[in-house]
Parts: sequence; C-alpha cells; structure tokens
Amino acid sequence: MAFESKNLSVLAYSNGFTLWHYTTADSAADVDTSGYFNDAADMLRAGDMVMANVSTSGVPAAGIFLIASSTSTAVDVADMSPLGAVNSD
Repeated sequence: MAFESKNLSVLAYSNGFTLWHYTTADSAADVDTSGYFNDAADMLRAGDMVMANVSTSGVPAAGIFLIASSTSTAVDVADMSPLGAVNSD
C-alpha cells in the first residue's frame, strides 16, 4: 500500500519537535522504507517521532518511528521501535 495523509495526525508540538500518530494496514517494514513518507516531507522534520499502529488489517503492531532525515522532498525513518510485549496467553 502507500502513505495516506488522512491517517497522519499531530499529537503534540513543542520547541520545534512534533509527535505524530499514524495508522495503516501496511507492515512496519513497509512504513520504514525510505520514501514512504515523502508526500509529507513539508511537515515532517528530522528528530520528530511517529507513534504508529501498523498491520491493522492483520496482526496489529504498535511502535515508534524516528524521522531519521527529512528534506523538502524526501523523508527517511528509522526502523520501528516496538511497544508492548509478547502476549503469552
């Protein structure tokens, strides 16, 4: 799939830092592919964080992506740092 701007929203903004939320049926591996967020390059800055719900149509996962670099046309995010633990029951 592809980035959908309607699923990206601001949670908090302070001192030049923005905390975002993004939800998608795409996997974390798809989202952290360089260029996935290029359509939002005018909003995302290096150092911003994106709390994400991924794989929402399958086995859902959640985590945080760090915006590793951002120019006026290109965005790259670091691999997702997962949240939660293994559900052993």
